[in-house]
Amino acid sequence: MPTSNQDNRVDEAPKEVRELVRRFAEHAESYGAGGIGSYNETQIRREFIDPLFKALGWDIDNTAGYAEAYKDVIHEDAIKVGGATKAPDYCFRIGGVRKFFVEAKKPAVDIKTDASPAYQLRRYAWSAKLPLSILTDFQEVAIYDCRIKPSKTDKASTARTLYLRCDELPERWDELASIFSRDAILKGSFDKYAESSRRKRGTAEVDDAFLAEIEDWRDMLARNIALRNENISHRNLNFAVQRTIDRIVFLRICEDRGIEPYGTLQALTNGERVYDRLFERFRRADDRYNSGLFHFSHEKDRSDDPDDLTPSLTIDDKPLKDILRRLYYPECPYEFSVLPADILGHVYEQFLGKVIRLTAGHRAVVEEKPEVRKAGGVYYTPTYIVDYIVQNTVGKLVEGKSPQDVGGLTATYQPSKSKAAQPLSVLDPACGSGSFLLGAYQFLLDWYRDHYVSDGPLKHTAGKSPRLYQHASGEYRLTTSERKRILLSHIHGVDIDLQAVEVTKLSLLLKVLEGESAENLDAGLRLFHERALPDLANNIKCGNSLIGPDFYDNTQMSMCDEDERLRINVFDWQSEFRPIMHSGGFDAVIGNPPYVLLQSLGLPTVFAYLASKYESARYKLDTYHIFLEKSLQVAAPTGFSGFITPNTFLRNTHARALRHLILTRAMVHALQLHSFPVFSGASVDTCVIVMQRATEPERNRHKVEVSRLVAPAHVEVVGHCRQAEWDKREDLNFDIPGDEGSGEVVAKILENSDPLGDFATAYFGIQTHDRTQFVSDRQVGKTWRPCIDGVNIGRYLLTPSSEWVCFTADSIKSGGKATVYENARIGVRQIGRVPVATLLPGGVYSLNTIYNIFFTTQVEYDLRFILGLLSSRLLGWFWERHYFDQKRTFPKVKKGPLLALPIARVDFSRAEQKARHARIVSSVQEMIDLNAKAAEARQPHAKTAIQRQIDATDRQIDKLVYELYDLTDEDIRIVEEATQ
Repeated sequence: MPTSNQDNRVDEAPKEVRELVRRFAEHAESYGAGGIGSYNETQIRREFIDPLFKALGWDIDNTAGYAEAYKDVIHEDAIKVGGATKAPDYCFRIGGVRKFFVEAKKPAVDIKTDASPAYQLRRYAWSAKLPLSILTDFQEVAIYDCRIKPSKTDKASTARTLYLRCDELPERWDELASIFSRDAILKGSFDKYAESSRRKRGTAEVDDAFLAEIEDWRDMLARNIALRNENISHRNLNFAVQRTIDRIVFLRICEDRGIEPYGTLQALTNGERVYDRLFERFRRADDRYNSGLFHFSHEKDRSDDPDDLTPSLTIDDKPLKDILRRLYYPECPYEFSVLPADILGHVYEQFLGKVIRLTAGHRAVVEEKPEVRKAGGVYYTPTYIVDYIVQNTVGKLVEGKSPQDVGGLTATYQPSKSKAAQPLSVLDPACGSGSFLLGAYQFLLDWYRDHYVSDGPLKHTAGKSPRLYQHASGEYRLTTSERKRILLSHIHGVDIDLQAVEVTKLSLLLKVLEGESAENLDAGLRLFHERALPDLANNIKCGNSLIGPDFYDNTQMSMCDEDERLRINVFDWQSEFRPIMHSGGFDAVIGNPPYVLLQSLGLPTVFAYLASKYESARYKLDTYHIFLEKSLQVAAPTGFSGFITPNTFLRNTHARALRHLILTRAMVHALQLHSFPVFSGASVDTCVIVMQRATEPERNRHKVEVSRLVAPAHVEVVGHCRQAEWDKREDLNFDIPGDEGSGEVVAKILENSDPLGDFATAYFGIQTHDRTQFVSDRQVGKTWRPCIDGVNIGRYLLTPSSEWVCFTADSIKSGGKATVYENARIGVRQIGRVPVATLLPGGVYSLNTIYNIFFTTQVEYDLRFILGLLSSRLLGWFWERHYFDQKRTFPKVKKGPLLALPIARVDFSRAEQKARHARIVSSVQEMIDLNAKAAEARQPHAKTAIQRQIDATDRQIDKLVYELYDLTDEDIRIVEEATQ
């Protein structure tokens, strides 16, 4: 636990806290301490707990007047179910982001030993994925580590990290304040304490646990439905299982939010015919919600077909009872009222990575989808990435505008040639579980509410179609009808996977109902005959965003079986989104497209079609390249496009066509590079690109803001560059500035140099057919050669290796040119953020973890001169600035960038240049000798003395290199500040 000045702890407690403690002690009996009296929870909150947290710096009463989205403290509406409170009493936030809950109890409750309130708090916080939360009746304060999965059998002390009595508060105030004060959270102390107190045993993240839960449900339902419905196909089985789970999850969440009567599903576990009675609940839900989730009969003005499959299913009672029973207290650890939308999306994203297959014996088995297996798993986009993209696309579009300006005051589309007549439209063309659409929808909900409130809330609460209502707390909130209108007017998505489409709809529908009450919904149904939810069939669609109906122009439809046609799932943008496409396209296209090399999927007809239809489909055909191109095709003439993708397209040779397309069809506004793995468990290095479609982009006058994400939600602006700088390059590589002025340094470097590849090559080392070909020296025969690995190469250092390789034609797979290894050369280790190199003598062979650099033409350069430049601070800076698209876990040096490194020209006819070359050669040889001595040194004093000589020689080489490239003092400052 963090501590402060031990001698002054009493004085550190504010006067008002000491007064609270004194007053509570004086009247403890009347307050009910020890189980006496009738002092209730509301009284203890107002008179003691609220002042306590005010003393910790929290704006309990919102005296600052912040909008709902940014209030410090949310006082949850208490929903009473069976005498239990069904929402946390306080939610403490920073910038609208939840940090911790506080659950309040009356003093008669024994917080130290009673397990029930602790379990209640931990369920709230664990479900909300909060690390720490507080349970208190003021008489006692208990802090819990809420990353530990709660169980009904837990004791009150389980996961408790701190316990204080109120009489201890004055002397231990700093322990509480250093973690839970508003100032401490802003300074990071809360996060540091949470991390330091993390328990290694017993932790179970809520998303992992809930994923395991619904995967178990899928397995149970799939096996039972396949058993009891022998004619069901595998596609219908997947649909039936997914839809049943979605409906149960939806209704259960509505129960915990107080929208549905609590325990309705639980009651179905009593008695028989569970599925028949459950389906009656589904039918009643259709009457109330109007959602496609519950659509069983044809209705006027609904475009999608009703579900006539699931009403006729036979499902046994046992699997349904098992599922429903595990959804309720005390067996259930989840508190669905606080389960964040992004957690539900994360769970479903993983859930959709598997599919149900029927065996020859009509038995259901669940297995990973082939495309997921090839991609190495499913990776959910973190909220901070979604927020950044939404802010820089949708946010830019609504800046300085009113609801009328964005066309949002009409609930239905009116086809028009004027883009202004259409509501602002947002699209995710590969929406998955809907994380980007949820982010965009939440942004627009907040934006509309803030505008209405600032415009004078009373005018928006009146009339036949009010947009606001005043909540019991005094805050203004959007009406359900307005939330529906915003969703229908602005949010659109497409995905090739029907299950993903349904999950996106589910997530958005739950977002519509967020903060709603049963009374409001019933009033709307009663007064306006308006059901609570919109039908999203015209907004979220199933189809292949990249393949249109012209796919069959050169492929006879009769040659494709039904499964193949459904898998290809052609999609006609002009027909499916006619009003939007007729008016020019979508205003914002956002998302995280799939990253799949199409060659690996074995679909030659699809590959040929895409290669013929898309300019970016060249050489290695990656789906994310095509999605970037498609985003510009379906965007409005000045529409925004924002995606997170691998960063390989910024430089890789095979993506040159894509770079050309971006430079000629768009203006890039922002490029965000990621300095850590955004997707946990994935090795892909990513970036965010935000661009705006333009028929005649004015690149010369447009700057791109380049930033780095160095930690979640911590963005650092690197600098700005002009698109014209990229356009001038023959390879169109998207070079990244290090800071203002660094472009001039690069220009000097390139002006005074030639690429290494003009006179040298980088030959990759030996790869054998069988790793057992490598042996120790006691097994050496005539055909064996001494061999080094990457680990044997250090900066100016070669360490000996005991490995040998059998160098014969039948054992060597590649790297078998003996002449390369029989001559002196430079060895560059493949793994490294920058090239790590040394001189290799002839006769030492190298494995395929090493590049062997040797001259291919007659030159006067000495290899040691080249080694000095490769190892210099300047070219290290140049490398990191240009070749940022490398893996962070095991970053690799690639041959192309290595041969593109700019080697300073030396005019050997000029004495001063020849002498500078000689001094670098001499200094490099000294570095090689010194590093060899340092490796052999045993005494600490000797090591220190040698290291000082190495450092001095290194600085001397750097100085000579700066002179070679004609850098000024200011140029040198830019390089050295960036490489400290």
